[in-house]
Amino acid sequence: MNDFTLWYSTPAADWSQGLPLGNGRIGAVVMASSHREVWSMSEVTYWSGQIDPEHLSGGGKAALEEMRGYFFAGDYDRGDRLAKQHLQPKKGNFGTNLGLCEVVIDFEKKSTGTDQGGSFQRELDLTHALAGAFWKDEDITILREVFASHADDIVASRVWSEAPGGVSFTLGLERGTESFKVAVLDDNTLEFQGQATENVHSDGTCGVRAKGLVKVVVSGGAITSGDGRLIVTGADEAWIYFSVSTDYRRTDQEWETESESTLLKALDKGYVLLREDHICDYSEQYDKVDIQLGSEGKSGLATDQRIRLLEQGGGDEDPQLFALFLQYGRYLTIAGSRENSPLPLHLQGIWNDGEACRMGWSCDYHLDVNTQMNYYPTEIVNLGESHLPLLRYVEDLAQAGRETARNVYGCDGWVAHVFSNVWGFTLPGWETSWGLNVTGGLWLATHLIEHYEYSQDRVFLEKVAYPVLRESAAFYLDYMCEHPRNGWLVTGPSNSPENHFYPGNSKDGAHQLSMGPTMDQMLVRRLFEFCLHSVELLNKDDELGRKLEEAISKLPPVQIGKKGQLQEWLEDYEEVQPEHRHLSHLYALYPDNQITPDRTPELSAAARVTLENRMVQEELEDVEFTAALFGLGFARLHDGETAYKHLSHLIGGLCFDNLFTYSKSGIAGAESNIFVIDGNFGGTAVVSEMLLQSYAGEIHLLPALPRAWSTGAISGLRAKGNAEVDIVWDDGKLTSTTIHTFSPGTFTICWGKQRRILHTEAGESYYFNSELELVK
Repeated sequence: MNDFTLWYSTPAADWSQGLPLGNGRIGAVVMASSHREVWSMSEVTYWSGQIDPEHLSGGGKAALEEMRGYFFAGDYDRGDRLAKQHLQPKKGNFGTNLGLCEVVIDFEKKSTGTDQGGSFQRELDLTHALAGAFWKDEDITILREVFASHADDIVASRVWSEAPGGVSFTLGLERGTESFKVAVLDDNTLEFQGQATENVHSDGTCGVRAKGLVKVVVSGGAITSGDGRLIVTGADEAWIYFSVSTDYRRTDQEWETESESTLLKALDKGYVLLREDHICDYSEQYDKVDIQLGSEGKSGLATDQRIRLLEQGGGDEDPQLFALFLQYGRYLTIAGSRENSPLPLHLQGIWNDGEACRMGWSCDYHLDVNTQMNYYPTEIVNLGESHLPLLRYVEDLAQAGRETARNVYGCDGWVAHVFSNVWGFTLPGWETSWGLNVTGGLWLATHLIEHYEYSQDRVFLEKVAYPVLRESAAFYLDYMCEHPRNGWLVTGPSNSPENHFYPGNSKDGAHQLSMGPTMDQMLVRRLFEFCLHSVELLNKDDELGRKLEEAISKLPPVQIGKKGQLQEWLEDYEEVQPEHRHLSHLYALYPDNQITPDRTPELSAAARVTLENRMVQEELEDVEFTAALFGLGFARLHDGETAYKHLSHLIGGLCFDNLFTYSKSGIAGAESNIFVIDGNFGGTAVVSEMLLQSYAGEIHLLPALPRAWSTGAISGLRAKGNAEVDIVWDDGKLTSTTIHTFSPGTFTICWGKQRRILHTEAGESYYFNSELELVK
């Protein structure tokens, strides 16, 4: 067992203790016990709902001008009523991702009929993406392993015993949607089919169809069937194969036979070669980064025990748990989002426990932090190919958002709001208080900028990023208006994601909509400045460039409020919920770099005040993504100890035993502690940002190193400008760093107060010693 294995000596009692597998499309959460194993199966395109025609007519610019007049005059009630009249659609067949089914394997028990006695262990090896379990008593040992192969698009398992004829079990399929059907084929194969339908997020009649197969092959023994299940008796070994296909975006009927074709190819290849090809394919991505945080750790303890120890304040004794968490985040990225994945990661990645689907939430694409956070660490942890499904999704969103821009606002370009689905939904949400976030799609589209800045891929810039962002800029240039008081160019009516304010005092009532929220202005500035840079770089669209220059000069500055905080709105409103979970108005601190300690010290101090004011609230909405945002904010402020504190709380206090992060019951309508994967990726980004930051041509080494990680090494992290960085440190001080560059450029290498200018060539490596001196 290595440092990067999650392992447990107790059975998985439920889904939150199961271990996740994925191939970028198919997901499985494996719940293993001594005599039973359940795979909770999911597929990323298995969505309820359908494309609904847009029936919302926002009244165009005339309606915008009228409602804006009321907001500018301070009449928030009348402005809000008009916004609800013109900009609040009805909920239709929005849909949600749904789980497929459960594969249930019951192993033969002794005559006592109990699970007592013997020894049991289960594990997830991150280095090879293999889930395993074994059970042993005086007479027999049963061993199992499962993997989800991206190379062969199949989930495969092996069950074997040290004793001949020791493998006996029954296998069945359970818990699909209402239409779920199972048939037995040839005594060794189950065929299933179903449709993703539900009645919470759609009308129960529409959704993606799925069809798949589960096949069992044995060595020795026999396979029979009965009561819709497969029965294995007295085998030496057994192999289980699971394949599935859907009709998402398919107009032909070939999808119905794809799972059979996939299965036959896998059988021809055989389990041993499937396993080898899976590990080889996976390792190409996983092995890019290696991390060690100290020589001592608690990897000899079960993972759930390590989490409890951290929760009790023992994290300093287990620095390698944080390394495990980073690699777990990278593992989940690889498992959930591959270069050819049909869709990006949703609220639960590609997995699905069904909880969000039964309540007001859904497993969709929230565009006010959650989907973005899923991809916060992707570039820095050297998984840029995993970013591509999201970037393709943004291209599709831009196409769909043209209709919304035209119908709702009477504007050019494209727009999307607070959330979306797989059906091209870009309208505002069906309640303006949280649904009228006019920069949700833009926030998601900034990932195109991130991918370009890390990769320096000129073709990607010219063919993908710039065309999408240019059309987004066209919308805001057409949509925004000048503030009558100061001439600033502002958005609105819009909200600061899910937050409320008092326009005057609490007697005036709480409001959500205003003109020019800080989050909007930060995002629009990022968009306009990048598009202007692209105009110059690509030597095209000169007229657009002139419009952008003029618009940038009119954008509002980031302001500091009366409490010394970074203002969340254009006016210095009082928050209704100082304990609110969202921190979107800190976008300029992270993931952007409009605010940095070196270049904007006053704004950095104001950002710190904002974070600290939120932290001290007794009723703080303590959720996974907020803990990650605290960690990211303090990391960017170069405060390693406070970043470490919040990261420790995320892992120790907001993770299930399987290290999946969660939102606590009661927050934002959560009916239970509910799995939300953004905390895993946000936490992965925190670890990375504590060790390396890059922006504006600078590479910061160990910018937020906590005392608990005083000795360590990391290799393979990516820096903007198309470089990779290896760092070694001891006793809190830099020992050496190597910069591998893949594009020519100039960097400022920073460690503490030291600065070195580095002019690079493509394909070179530059080694620096502990004094940040370049060693030839």
